Amino acid sequence: MKTSSILCLLDTQTGNITEIKRFDCLIEAPFFRGERELLYNEGGRIFRLFMDSGEIEEIPTGECNHCNNDHVLSPDGTMLAISHSPESDWQSRIYIVGLEPQTPPRLVTPIGPSYLHGWSPDGTTLAYCACRDGEYDVYTIPADGGEETRLTDVPGLDDGPEYAPDGRYIWFNSVRTGLMECFRMNIDGGNPVRITDNGRNNWFPHISPDGRTVAYISYDPAEVRADDHPANKNVEIRCMNPDGTNDRTVVKFFGGQGSFNVNSWMPDSSAFAYVRYELTEE
Repeated sequence: MKTSSILCLLDTQTGNITEIKRFDCLIEAPFFRGERELLYNEGGRIFRLFMDSGEIEEIPTGECNHCNNDHVLSPDGTMLAISHSPESDWQSRIYIVGLEPQTPPRLVTPIGPSYLHGWSPDGTTLAYCACRDGEYDVYTIPADGGEETRLTDVPGLDDGPEYAPDGRYIWFNSVRTGLMECFRMNIDGGNPVRITDNGRNNWFPHISPDGRTVAYISYDPAEVRADDHPANKNVEIRCMNPDGTNDRTVVKFFGGQGSFNVNSWMPDSSAFAYVRYELTEE
């Protein structure tokens, strides 16, 4: 089967969906750099799309040419943190490359696998999911490199850590209560609070820049097990208030892995980007 990707923009005020661009290939994890520039990964490399012109250019990432869909822009927009799997062991590790000025990749997490998800608003710290001794947990590490800190320690998968815009909390998803649910905890890992409770498997909570809305991707537990985040499934993106109220479906589509892995809100919090997929015979 051949995969086509449709990059979409959903206006959360009106519910209107705009198709930004169609790709005759697999693209994943779009996110904004400014109002009119979207970055995404394709074929192990990172690209940017200029929305007004439709022009696409590759972002130089040096030897990091096996990038997955876990990447984050620095708060000031000058650097990009990526997750790349070197051919030596194919274990994902986190690197930072400079965008302005362009600089070669710098390794941040020497231990793999490490999958990036968050960058603190003050620019000092990265948050990520990592497997250590057979357990996937949430970790943080200084953006300049150094010793990593483990924030979760309960059995089962903890994933998708992302900082709240005010830097007070880290949002993440966890199977600790049975289904995959969205949680919020203090930035030191303390006081984890379960936010979602809708009978579905809920992944990757993304907080709008104004801090007022959380969007996340959701699977039917009858079709997908709690600790799995597969591609090519019928999924929903749902939105809720940060306290879990007003939890509702905003769009249903064919997608999953790659559709909504990183925070793709527009800077003005009015809309977010996602990718839906179509499968056709070769």
